Amino acid sequence: MRILMISDVYFPRINGVSTSIQTFRRGLHAAGHETVLIAPEYPVEYSDAGQEPIIRVPSRYLPRDPEDRILRQDALRKLRPELKRRSFDLVHIQTPFIAHYYGVSVARELGIPVIETYHTYFEEYLHHYVPLIPRSVMRFVARRFTVSQCAALDALVVPSQAMQKALEDYGVRCPMHIIPTGMEMERFASGDGRRFRERLGIPADRPTLVHVGRIAHEKNIDFLLRMFARVVKSKPEAMLVVAGEGPALEHCKSYVESLKLSANVRFVGYLSRDRELPDCYNAGDLFVFSSKTETQGLVLLEAMACGTPVVSTAYMGTADIVKPERGARVAPDNEDGFANLVVELLNDPARRRAMTEQAREYAATWSATAMAGRMADLYKSMMSTGGERLATAGTARY
Repeated sequence: MRILMISDVYFPRINGVSTSIQTFRRGLHAAGHETVLIAPEYPVEYSDAGQEPIIRVPSRYLPRDPEDRILRQDALRKLRPELKRRSFDLVHIQTPFIAHYYGVSVARELGIPVIETYHTYFEEYLHHYVPLIPRSVMRFVARRFTVSQCAALDALVVPSQAMQKALEDYGVRCPMHIIPTGMEMERFASGDGRRFRERLGIPADRPTLVHVGRIAHEKNIDFLLRMFARVVKSKPEAMLVVAGEGPALEHCKSYVESLKLSANVRFVGYLSRDRELPDCYNAGDLFVFSSKTETQGLVLLEAMACGTPVVSTAYMGTADIVKPERGARVAPDNEDGFANLVVELLNDPARRRAMTEQAREYAATWSATAMAGRMADLYKSMMSTGGERLATAGTARY
């Protein structure tokens, strides 16, 4: 099969969408399928060497979100003759912005099926970036926007049962298929927590919590910091390492100061996935998480693949991962209850060791190879029925 993927975001922009795209492309390539990805250029030095084929498209600045880019539509239009020559079998859209409308338009023109992965829970996202408009209005806009876009698709891929249920409640009626992003276990098998602690000057016996993710308002990090302040009252030597960057970084740093936690919290920025990130996960006695907007929660599985026990609230996609409580514990959605559970586990090394083995075993059940196989099966089923629905789907042309 030859699949055209298109996304408004990809590396060097580090987030769950980029990781998911890369993981599926590697799995599909290993199974003998070809994928070509259209993604934006970024104003930083970055090499695509060693990856499956990528077409980088000129992009421009996105207001209020300097980490992301807007694909230039004139450049996308110029790609059409080349895309026609390549004879793709299916279009797989990864993001709901310019990529969505361009991808649907290309699929319609080529007469091939189009599917899309719903990565982001926009209902709990947009109001952070358009704060002057009431939250209820933005929620309504997000839902109508999603229903309208999904009506133009042959199928929708969702990463969790909770996300499927939410979209059904919106009124989305196109066929949905639950295919989470798989785990590349070998990439997290060699992390060195001791090396990471030595680099940061954290003693080997200092109780350390780790959080990895985009530092954004919708990630509920303020809650996590308030929870950690309660942990510190019981264990004054406790340390919290926060990996990642994002629009709420300066706010979080100021909030740490206001909570008088500066000596206990380290912000370490983005980490390379090849070595630094596995080292960071392995450096933690526990991985802590409290976001309510994750469509999957891939960082939880990454932590578990490293053998780091997880303590997390259970909302949206994270519920699918933590509710079995294999290498993880579901935390109460209040600072005191969450902190009490963390302290309880920090005080019980034997229990953490048992959770470490459970975590690795459970993460392995989310195999990247198996998930790529499920995605390939979906592609084949879409190709067998063709792109009939595109003939009547209304969409803008780019």
